[in-house]
Parts: sequence; C-alpha cells; structure tokens
Amino acid sequence: MTILATNLGFPRIGGHRELKTAVESYWAGKSPVDELLKTAASLRARHWLVQQKAGIDHIPSNDFSLYDQMLDTIAMLGAVPPRYGHTGGNVSLDLYFAMARGRQDAPAMEMTKWFDTNYHYIVPELTADTSFGLSTTKAVDEFKEAKFLGITTRPVLIGPVTFLKLAKMRDGADRWALLPKILPVYQQVLKALAEAGAEWVQIDEPVLVSDLDPATKDAFSDAYSELTGVPVKVLLATYFGSVGDNSQTLVALPVAGVHIDLVRAPEQLAAVARALPKERILSLGLINGRNIWKSGLTDGERLIEEARKLHGDKLFVGPSCSLLHSPVDLDTETKLDTELRGWLAFATQKLTEISALAHSANGKRDGAYFQEHSRAVGSRVTSTRIHDPAVKQRLAAVTPDMAERSTPFKDRIALQQSILKLPLLPTTSIGSLPQTKEIRELRASFKKGGIDQATYEKALEDKTAEAMRWQDEIDIDVPVHGEYERNDMVEYFGEQLKGFVFTERAWVQSYGSRCVKPPIIFGDVSRPEPMTVRWTAMAQKYTKKPVKGMLTGPVTILQWSFVRDDQPRSETCKQIALAIRDEVLDLEKAGVKIIQIDEAALREGLPIRKSEWQHYLDWAVESFRLTASGVKAETQVHTHMCYSEFNDIIAAVAAMDADVISIETSRSAMELLDAFVSFKYPNDIGPGVYDIHSPRVPTQGEMENLLTKALNVLSPQQLWVNPDCGLKTRGWKEVEPALVSMVAAAKAVRKKLEVTNSRPELV
Repeated sequence: MTILATNLGFPRIGGHRELKTAVESYWAGKSPVDELLKTAASLRARHWLVQQKAGIDHIPSNDFSLYDQMLDTIAMLGAVPPRYGHTGGNVSLDLYFAMARGRQDAPAMEMTKWFDTNYHYIVPELTADTSFGLSTTKAVDEFKEAKFLGITTRPVLIGPVTFLKLAKMRDGADRWALLPKILPVYQQVLKALAEAGAEWVQIDEPVLVSDLDPATKDAFSDAYSELTGVPVKVLLATYFGSVGDNSQTLVALPVAGVHIDLVRAPEQLAAVARALPKERILSLGLINGRNIWKSGLTDGERLIEEARKLHGDKLFVGPSCSLLHSPVDLDTETKLDTELRGWLAFATQKLTEISALAHSANGKRDGAYFQEHSRAVGSRVTSTRIHDPAVKQRLAAVTPDMAERSTPFKDRIALQQSILKLPLLPTTSIGSLPQTKEIRELRASFKKGGIDQATYEKALEDKTAEAMRWQDEIDIDVPVHGEYERNDMVEYFGEQLKGFVFTERAWVQSYGSRCVKPPIIFGDVSRPEPMTVRWTAMAQKYTKKPVKGMLTGPVTILQWSFVRDDQPRSETCKQIALAIRDEVLDLEKAGVKIIQIDEAALREGLPIRKSEWQHYLDWAVESFRLTASGVKAETQVHTHMCYSEFNDIIAAVAAMDADVISIETSRSAMELLDAFVSFKYPNDIGPGVYDIHSPRVPTQGEMENLLTKALNVLSPQQLWVNPDCGLKTRGWKEVEPALVSMVAAAKAVRKKLEVTNSRPELV
C-alpha cells in the first residue's frame, strides 16, 4: 500500500495578510460582502493548489475560516446564544461576526486560548435548552469549490466531543446530555459531504490529549458509535501531545484511521501502533506544525520504519497538527541572511518535507534533497552565532534570593500608597493606546527611509505628549505613555535583544483578523542597552501623575516567539528574565514608580497534562520573579494576564507576588474573578471592565455594574479599574468615550462607598 502525504490544515490569512485586509475593510463598511467572499475564495484556491503542487495527497478543506473554526462549528450547529435574537435557519455573515465581535445591543462571545497555543477561539455558550440544527453549508460548499478546481479534498470538522468539552454550560447543566442533540447535525454534514464526493473526512478531537474523566471517554464511545453509519471514511485527528491513558479510548473508536502527534510525543507511537487494528490507517504527525525550524527528516524516516514494523503499510504521513500555527511561506522573506534562512521552514516548506518523507517511505527517496536538508540542519548545530558564554555564566550565577522581594506585600503596599497617594479604585489602562493609521504610516515611512530618525522620534514624542494631556483631562489616575514607538509587545523588545531575529512576513493568526509576527529566538539572549527608559521618562515630563513603565515579561516573550529547540525552554526563559530585569532596574533608577511586566501568556504555556504542570509553573514563576524582584519595596510592580481560566493555577499566580494584577474579565461578566476570591488572593486586582476585543462601547452604567459585582467579593482597597487589555487595535472613536465612561464609573462607585473593616457597603 502506498503511504500518503497528508495535511491537517493550512494558514488561512494569506502570505500578505490578504484575509485581514479584506475582513477589516468589510467591517469598516469600505467594501461590499462580495469583495470579502471573493478574496476568501481566492485564498482557498491558492492554498489548495500550493498543497497539490507540493505533492500532498490528502489536502484539507473547511480548515479555512473568516474568523475561527470553533465559531464556524457554532454556526454549523445553529448554537447561537439567545441575546443575538436568532430564531433558527441560516446563520448570516453579519450574525457570525456579531457573535465574534459583539454589537451595541449584544456583547461578543467569550474568547480563550486554543489549548497551549497563542490562537484564540470563540467559546460556545450552551444550556440544557439549546436547540441545534444545520445552519450553514460551509463544509460542503468549500469541498465543492475545490472539486471544481479538480482537487478532491479531505474536509475538516471540529469533533462533537471536543466542541462540547470546550463549551461553557451557562446553566451548569450536563454537557453530555446535549450529545444526542448535536450528532444528527454531524450526520447530516457527513452525509452531504459523501454525496458531494468526499471519500475521507478529518474530525479533530484534540481533547484526547488532555486528562479525561470517565464521562468524556463514554461520550467518545457514544458519539462515534452513532456516527459509524456515515458513508465516508473518518480520520480522527489528535494533536498537541500524547493520547497517553486515552489510547484505549482512541483505538476502540470505530473510525477508519487515527492521527497522532509524534513531534510532541514520539513515545506514544509503540502503544498506539500495536493497539490500533491493522485494517485501520495510522496517520503519523512527523513535521512540527507549530514552529519555523527545518525538521530532522532522518528522525521522521526512523519513526516511519518503526510504525511500519508495528502496524504495517497502512500509514499516512503529515504534520503534527494543522499548519495554521506556522507562517505561510519562507519565500516571501528577502532580508534573512543565507545561513539563518537555511535553518527555517514555514508552512509551504513543511509541505515539501511531508511529501519528501512520504516519497522516501515509498522507495522514492530524493537523495539530493535529503543531503541539502541535512547540511542546513547540521550547520545550525555548529554555528557560533548561537552560544554566548557570558550569558551562560550569568545564568549559572543566579541565586534563589534574586527571585525574592525583600519586603512582604502588606508592608510594600502601605509604603507604595504613602508615596503614590492614589484614590480608592484607581484608574489606569493596560498599556497601549490606539495605533492610528497616521502612526502606522509614520513608522512605515521611517523604515523605508522616507523620514530620518530625528523627525520620526519628534513625531512620536508629539503624539505621546498629546496622549498624556488627554489622559490628564479625563483624570486617569495612572496614565500610560501609549507605546507609539512599539510595533508589537514582543517584537519591540526582541528587536533590541541579542539572540533574536525578525522576519518581514512571518505572520500567524492570533484571533479573527488579529495577526502577530513572532520573533525567532535562535541564540542566547541578552540586553545590550536600555529599551524603554527614554520613552517612559519623556512621557513623565508631560504629567504630574505617575506614568506606568510598560514591559513584556519573559514567559510571554518566550511563548509568543518561535523558540530555539536545542535547549530547554526554561533556560531560554531565564535568559530573557535576566535581560528584562536589567530594564526594570533602569526604569526604577530613572524614577519610574510603577512598572508593569505583562505576562499575558503565562497560562497558555501550561502543559495540557496536569502531571506536567508543576514543573512548568516552577520555572515560569521563577522567571517572572527573577525579572521583578530586584526593585525596592516602594516600586510598585504590576502584571497583566489575558483571557485565562485561573482556578487551577491561582497558587502560582499568587506566587508571582506582583503588587497588582490586571486580568480580562468583562466578557465573562467577572466570572474569572471567582478564582481569586476563592483563593483569598491577597494582592491588588484590576478586573477588566471594558472588552477591547469588540468595537462595542460599554456604557458607564454597565461598567458601574461590573465594579459593583467585583466589590461584592473584593475590598475597595484591593480593586483597580482598567480595560481588559491594551488598546492598540481599537480606534479613538471607541476608546475616548469608553475610557471617559470608565473613569466616570470609578468616580461614581467611589462616591457610593462606605468603607467598614476593609469591606465595602454601597449607600
């Protein structure tokens, strides 16, 4: 039997972010829906043809999305929350985007991280009464699109168990009671795909690599027993780790094939290959779908041979997971030096690696390709650019006391308040202010040589001064300088640190139209000179209020970069921590009294399996503390975390010992605050009251209600008032009224407070 080259998914944004441009133009009312749909169809066709040209036998369809694949599944099932007024039938494009972004009469749906990636998905909102019905024909339509081009694809669906497992049950009802209600919709879709000519359908069930309770395992058995009658072959795909103790559940499912991730968990091959019935396909995830490094193809060949001995020739070869998490095409990069470029493979190049492994397994090994590939990978191992003895010596000299604040929080906070003299419920924002078209064009002109550095920096200072004056006018208690000099919260720092390199177009999707261009950490990390001090000090000249210094923390820089894979991630993280520690101390020397060290990605780095959590949390928390603990007691350290469930890591969050933590809570209506309350979190907290991921402007009354809800469980001395996240992606027409209302809400609630024994009462 021929071993096929397959793919689980391809980046949807386009090599030049064409999807982002088209979607945002439609949102802004600048282009009609036909233009958006035309761009989307063009991207799909291009991506299918690229995969066909690379020699991929099973090319995915329905992996494309205008926003998010979980939102696509919500739409497919008709599981629209009641607040959007949907009464059944087709889910329109405007309703689809309203669920993702909100509208003035209906807030957006909650968003959170997709397993341990930096991709965000829309969280399904369900109740016992949720009704389901087929409400889009997207999966079938896109299969037919590809077929018209002469390509028979393998459609991709998010599996029913993963969908329900990741859903939020708004009424606390049993999620598995909904399984019999959604399976008929899946059966309809699979039958329609078969009628359209599909032979295989890929159903993604990544929850199989997580810790599953008996009810979830039973749900798998029930779901796939019910789906056995569908007239297509089902490839059930797992990824992001080992199926581990779920392997018996996996191999017992009545599906035509299963996919396992052998990049994250090569050790699982033997157990799955032996247990899987020999008549079923075993799909091998051999090429890393989450990084940018060339793969070790000889390792892949070894795993194929091992699989063949254990399971026979009924094998597919593919990436570890969807290539969604990799940039599109290395060929769009023109400025990388030859040596470093030779170490890299983006999604398009990874297709070639997959195809090469399949050809090798079928006795058609391209010796020249493998030889050149091996030479490039080997040159990275021996390159002198990677190792810096001074960095390694400094890290080896770190002592435990360097990661400890010298004064307990209760003493620090009293000292800080005596100096800062902030009111109850102090207001601030998370860091960035809107990056307008004018600022983006200014930066682009500077990078292209259109203006000199002095002109560029003078323009940025003028913008910063304007922002400081405006914040004073609306009476924000702790202003920020706006970060106009920064292109991205990670890229800005990486550009000034040794051991990093940057690309022109290595964009990946974070959520919706939001794309990020992660830096590449290829070597040892250090800070040659101060990075932010001059901008924060300059901003302080324009206000008497304490300007907050803004830094990105070591764990977030690590998580939001493509990281070298030749040493433990913990070691790279601590190198970054020492570099940021130097910046923290320089900010303090410059007179900055409040320093925020964002750790937006702390939870997303958490391993999927709980047995691996403590090791990660130990080095992640140590890295943050190493960054923050060199300052004096009177310097107030803040941190910020993005959408996360905190219940299971709250002890680690407390161990970070930040004086103030701000978190995203507005979409969850303060539900995420519960973890801090149950834990009796001792330090100050700023739960977000303004959802910055939506264009919707909340009213003062809505924010007052959120603050009142927070004060039911927190003391007023503990509570800060802030948006959910930075405001870079929003426009001033939204930000100005929202922040004015936020300040007004804080003042209104302040007036209502009577403080008794550190607990609030509203009068």
